[in-house]
Amino acid sequence: MIRARLMATAILFHGNDMLMMKRSPNRTLSPGLWASVGGHLEPHEIGDPAAAVLREIHEETGLLAEHIANLRLQYILIRLNQQEVRQQFIYTAETLKRDVGSTDEGELHWIPRHQVLHREIPFIFRKLLEHYFTEGPNPHVWVGTAGYDEEGNSAVHWTQLIDPQQV
Repeated sequence: MIRARLMATAILFHGNDMLMMKRSPNRTLSPGLWASVGGHLEPHEIGDPAAAVLREIHEETGLLAEHIANLRLQYILIRLNQQEVRQQFIYTAETLKRDVGSTDEGELHWIPRHQVLHREIPFIFRKLLEHYFTEGPNPHVWVGTAGYDEEGNSAVHWTQLIDPQQV
């Protein structure tokens, strides 16, 4: 039986630095790797992933909604992970404060944008960041599906999310 899991993630910037978490080696998901803040949607957040990402930002950094500017949904990633379909809502935003709290999920660090991709990052998150750093902020949402390229290598395929009724 295939299960579904919904998640929300925040790619946070302060100036030209991006907030990254070096995940604790004791974590189940991506132990010891670098990632952004985020987590699973609670049942009451299913229809409001923005509320979930703001909750996760607060839980993992101490930043409140009033410390976040220009929060916008930029990506939706869909992938199959064993018997689980994962749908992840990825938001980008700027922080008005640089001071962040601590979390037991890992260590938080502000990383200069040009150094971000030099970290050990999970494959799908690396592909997302490569795409974002190439395409930049966009007025539309990108949908990424994990799969394979023509040579059989792992890949993420990007498509603009478009409402056909509005075209």
